[in-house]
Amino acid sequence: AAGEGAGEGEGEGGADGGAGGGGQVVNPWEVEAGEDGVDYAKLIRDFGCEAITETLVERVERLTGKKAHRFLRRGLFFSHRDLEPLLDAYERGEPFYLYTGRGPSSEALHMGHLVPFQFTQWLQDAFKVPLVIQLTDDEKFLWKDLTLEQCHKMGFENSRDIIACGFDKERTFIFSDLDYYSHMYRNILRIQKLTTQSTVRGIFGFTHSDNIGKQAFPAVQAAPSFSSTFEIPLRGAKDMWCLIPQAIDQDPYFRMTRDVAPRLGLKKPSLIHSKFFPALQGSKTKMSGSVDSSAIYVTDTPKQIARKINKYAFSGGQETAELQRELGADCDVDISYQYLSFFLEDDAELAHIREEYSAGRMLTGEIKKKLVDTLVPIVEAHQRARAAATDDVVREFMAVRPLNLER
Repeated sequence: AAGEGAGEGEGEGGADGGAGGGGQVVNPWEVEAGEDGVDYAKLIRDFGCEAITETLVERVERLTGKKAHRFLRRGLFFSHRDLEPLLDAYERGEPFYLYTGRGPSSEALHMGHLVPFQFTQWLQDAFKVPLVIQLTDDEKFLWKDLTLEQCHKMGFENSRDIIACGFDKERTFIFSDLDYYSHMYRNILRIQKLTTQSTVRGIFGFTHSDNIGKQAFPAVQAAPSFSSTFEIPLRGAKDMWCLIPQAIDQDPYFRMTRDVAPRLGLKKPSLIHSKFFPALQGSKTKMSGSVDSSAIYVTDTPKQIARKINKYAFSGGQETAELQRELGADCDVDISYQYLSFFLEDDAELAHIREEYSAGRMLTGEIKKKLVDTLVPIVEAHQRARAAATDDVVREFMAVRPLNLER
C-alpha cells in the first residue's frame, strides 16, 4: 500500500532501481540492504527522484507557517517527485489532497508502520487538506496465505492505529478496497486499459506463475491518485492535485501511475519518500512485522519496550566502557541513536546526544535508557488514543461522505 513503496516515456527509473550494486534490492515486496545499509543516494539515482533540499523544507515552513516536522527537517523524508509544482499550485490557491495507505498483514503495528501516518497527519494539519487512506486488503489476499475475511478484519483493526495518529475526521476518509471497489472501478479500468502486461512485468518483475490478480492489482493502488476516484469524498473534483507520502519501496507503483496520468488527461501525482525504519538488530534492513524481536510494537508494555531495546538494539558503541570512553560510538550504525532521530522532538538535545555519545562521554546503557524514556510515553499515548477508536469511530472514518475541503 502507498504508505508502506518505469514509466514508458517518462524515464523515471526501472523496476529494480536499487537492485544493482552491493546486493541492494528495494521493491514493494522485498527490501535488502547492501553491505553498508541502504544506499539512499543510489536509490535517488536509480529511481530518478529528486533529493529534498533545505530550500524546499524552508519553503514548506513558509507556506504552512509551521516548523517542519522532524522527519522532514532531519532528512528522514528525503526524496520527492514533483513536490515543487504542487507547492506552486498551493501557493496559487489551488487545492490538493493527500493519499497514503496500509497493506494489512498483522493486527499489531510496529513503530515503523506509524512513520508515514505520523508525517501524513502533520501534512494534513499544516496544509489543512483532505486525506484518503487506502487499506489494500485485496492485495494481501493475493500475496499472502490469508482468507478474504482475515484481510478485511485486519484492515479494520489497523484503522484504529491509523486513527490514533490524530487525523481530522472531517477531512479524512479511510477505505477498504473490498468495500470501496465499485466506486474505483471506472478509473481502475481506464488505468488497466493503458497499461500493458510487458510494462507491469518490467516494473514489478511478475512471472508467468504469478496469479492474474497480482498483475491486475497495481491499477487498484494507482486509482486513488486521481481525485475522480472520490466523487463523494472530494465533492466531484475532477483533477485535483495529489500528494502521496510513502516509503521509497512503494515508488514503482507510482512511476506506473505517473506514466498513465497524461494519457488519461490527468495530473501526475506528486510523491514524497521516506527512508526505512530499521530493525532493532541493525540498520541494514527495515523492521519485520512478522519477527517479534525485530520491532517495537504499538501494543508493547513499558517493560517489553525496555527489554527489547536493552537486549536487541544494535549498538554502535564499544565493547567495554573503557573503550567507549576512549574511542566513542558510531551513531550512524547505533540503533538507539537512529530511533531517537525519528522520535526525539528536540533538535538541540539530539545533537547533544550525538556529540556526547560519539565522543565517549555517554555510554551505551545511557543512550538506551534515553530511548526507552522517549518511546514509552509515545507508545502509551498511542495506546490511549487507539482505545478511544471504537468500532463506531472507525465506521465514521470509513463512511463514504463529503469531506471538508476548506483551507
